[in-house]
Amino acid sequence: MSYTVAVSVGLACAVLWGSPAAEPAATNSPSPSPSTYVLTPNDVIEVRVYQEDDLLTKARIAQDGTVTIPLIGVVQIGGKTVEEATRLIRDLFDKDYLVNPQVTITVLEYAKRRFTVLGQVQKPGTYEIPGEEKVTLLQAIAMAGGYTRLANPSRITVSRTVGGQKATLVLDGKALALDPSAKPFLVMPDDVITVAERIF
Repeated sequence: MSYTVAVSVGLACAVLWGSPAAEPAATNSPSPSPSTYVLTPNDVIEVRVYQEDDLLTKARIAQDGTVTIPLIGVVQIGGKTVEEATRLIRDLFDKDYLVNPQVTITVLEYAKRRFTVLGQVQKPGTYEIPGEEKVTLLQAIAMAGGYTRLANPSRITVSRTVGGQKATLVLDGKALALDPSAKPFLVMPDDVITVAERIF
């Protein structure tokens, strides 16, 4: 067991410092099940009601997080998981229109979810969070080619919007890489990650 952990930590460190292993690192992140995916504006979804073909809906989620469903009208599903949105739509149909409806939601096209990495990384730029996947802070840095030799991995700032307010978080990337028990820090769409320069 300890040997496996040591190999994992070594690989993480190699990736972050710009070794050839950097590129595939982000693809190894676990994907959530479709039911746990959080719906966002510009996702294209399909809503099916079993044996009710006339209620089939294909729609792009509006910027305010809503879609329009036959019979029940405008429904707020942005920010909800697929499971939560399915339950909401099912309950709305069940309330006034159908008896025990069976509803399924499929994401046909995922909205582009991007983040930016700046500062002391090999390839500063904007990167995309693939499909349903989650990207951690360390994976984001690996996607940007890893640290430069001037980087200070102990000081990484993440700027993001929380509840409509700008927030800046300061994180220790070195500690995250060396501690396999540390909870991964997940990157959110529109995050701006900046790796500080080491002060000699």
